[in-house]
Amino acid sequence: MRKALVTGAAAGIGAAIAARLRRDGLDVATLDRAPGCDHTVDLAVDPLPELGEIDVCVSNAAIVDTVAPAHRMTAEQWDGDIEVNLTGAFRVVQACLPRMREQGWGRIVVISSGAARSGLPGQVAYSASKAGLIGMMKTLAAENARRGITANAVLPGMVATERVKRMPTEIVDRLLSTQPTGRMAEPAEVAALVAFLASEEAGYITGEAIAIDGGGSLNTLSLTRETR
Repeated sequence: MRKALVTGAAAGIGAAIAARLRRDGLDVATLDRAPGCDHTVDLAVDPLPELGEIDVCVSNAAIVDTVAPAHRMTAEQWDGDIEVNLTGAFRVVQACLPRMREQGWGRIVVISSGAARSGLPGQVAYSASKAGLIGMMKTLAAENARRGITANAVLPGMVATERVKRMPTEIVDRLLSTQPTGRMAEPAEVAALVAFLASEEAGYITGEAIAIDGGGSLNTLSLTRETR
């Protein structure tokens, strides 16, 4: 049985990924700084626990609520996002690589964000950290392609997690107004994409940054009404 590690798995997208991988027959270990997972770890400051032999590494843990424009962001705010979202992700992946390289098989999936490509006003550190994950992923893919290891990034748009649904109604409505599909993604939809990338069937997909945003990155401006 393949063993997977999912970070940031206490709730939201991470919890959905862990549940889907278990449903697909993987033995899943979970990690989060919040209680309720197999390993309680703050990736910014804590040493990593003994993870065992990991075949599938899903790096999802992230700080998402640091809000400050670039000209007012403090060094502490910047460091907090980078240390968890980027450095923490690298630490976890690096710990899993020796086993994968030894056995000649592995799947690495990092959860980036649409903000990695488009930017996100008010969240410069978050956007930078998520863009950094794409560069990290592509390098991992290039270094390990001949060893049976794939590395890919998933870039969600707005996802209907419990945290997002608790946001003020006017903010949620404003977000939905920008979505071509008129809705947010469900965590299970993101989990389904991750599960495929973690599967045997996805062995020829590597180095890809795959958006799951309901067409949020499309230009839907039209000069005619006939497209609707």
